[in-house]
Amino acid sequence: MDKYIIEGGRPLYGEVEIQSAKNAVLPLLAAAVLTEERVVIHRCPRIRDVLNMVQILGELGCKTKWVGDELTIDGGDAANHEIPAALARELRSSVFLLGSVVARFGRARIAYPGGCDIGLRPIDLHLSGLRRLGVWVAEEGGYIDCTCEKVRGAEVVLDCPSVGATENLILAAATAEGRTVIRNAAKEPEIVDLQNFLNRMGAKIAGGGTSVVAVDGVRRLHGAEYTPVSDRIEAGTFLIAAAMCGGELALRNANPENLASLVHKLREISCKIHAKDDKIYIQCGKRRLSPSLVETSPYPGFPTDLQAPMTALACICDGATVVVENLFETRFKHVPELIRMGADITVRGRSAFIRGVPCLHGADVCASDLRGGAALTLAAISAEGQSTVTDLSYIDRGYSDFEFKLRSAGARIRRMRV
Repeated sequence: MDKYIIEGGRPLYGEVEIQSAKNAVLPLLAAAVLTEERVVIHRCPRIRDVLNMVQILGELGCKTKWVGDELTIDGGDAANHEIPAALARELRSSVFLLGSVVARFGRARIAYPGGCDIGLRPIDLHLSGLRRLGVWVAEEGGYIDCTCEKVRGAEVVLDCPSVGATENLILAAATAEGRTVIRNAAKEPEIVDLQNFLNRMGAKIAGGGTSVVAVDGVRRLHGAEYTPVSDRIEAGTFLIAAAMCGGELALRNANPENLASLVHKLREISCKIHAKDDKIYIQCGKRRLSPSLVETSPYPGFPTDLQAPMTALACICDGATVVVENLFETRFKHVPELIRMGADITVRGRSAFIRGVPCLHGADVCASDLRGGAALTLAAISAEGQSTVTDLSYIDRGYSDFEFKLRSAGARIRRMRV
């Protein structure tokens, strides 16, 4: 197990390059199963979740090859419809493979997927949607078995705009017979990216980024090359890092339109932000006003994946902040660790009440999920004194070269094997 050793209290200056989005790349890798031809993903981050998904593709029979940050997937010999239990339990996004595997092979078998423990994340919407498309689904002994002669288009109305369910249904419907209409679909930029990628492979999909997505099934998909959208959550993490530490950062390969809710909050607390071409520039002083309310909601609202870093920022702002987590019921596991660093936080149900303190102080803290681990790292680089952050396996799931990027901007952070 690795840990960070951090000497906090230094401002950040410089330029950071933002990786391709984890939450875009994973469904693109699932989409690669739908064709027997080669697929090439450019600027593919070698983060833990992506490496786990690539390993799953290999178990299905796909051939994969890395050249730098370019990943090639050849699904011509893929024949296995079973997703290994050990890998599925490591990776929540393995559930995306249900739609693509059953669409290609007529059957799929997967153990219930894992991922970070941030509360209940039922996949009922995935399964009920697949049933609407003519897939027979059985759940028994911790496994999900899907079979069908042919996926058939239908109208599916989601009870809530689930990103994963929307993506899974798009994948299943891409080569289905007839038209599929998904209503109350999620609107995230990663949905648009999946649509664009599949259309480049020959699919006929429209409406990505709106509440209604229409998919006209095609008989086959061909290979394609694609560069995924940049990671708005990584970009948001570095914007919050600059707000916490002070200084000036430029984020390269970042899209401010996908971060409008965060940019609004940071401007509200006195950060100066502007964008030019593919860069976002942020300048922050040491005195920050408190954001009075941060409430997570589906896109284009404030992203749940930035709630933990924003909670850390609110700890050192002037005044009081209420953070409301509407999407996951146990996503405040980072709060006790922030309190160890001197934060003044009270959690009641899905709300955290934060009273800003002049500064945080160094402490030994432990990550318990991906975004909470990032939040603790930001708290440590802004705090007075030395901190350690342990269990970096969570952070490695979603951030590529996190400590190197922070160090290049002036943070005193190093990684050590425990």
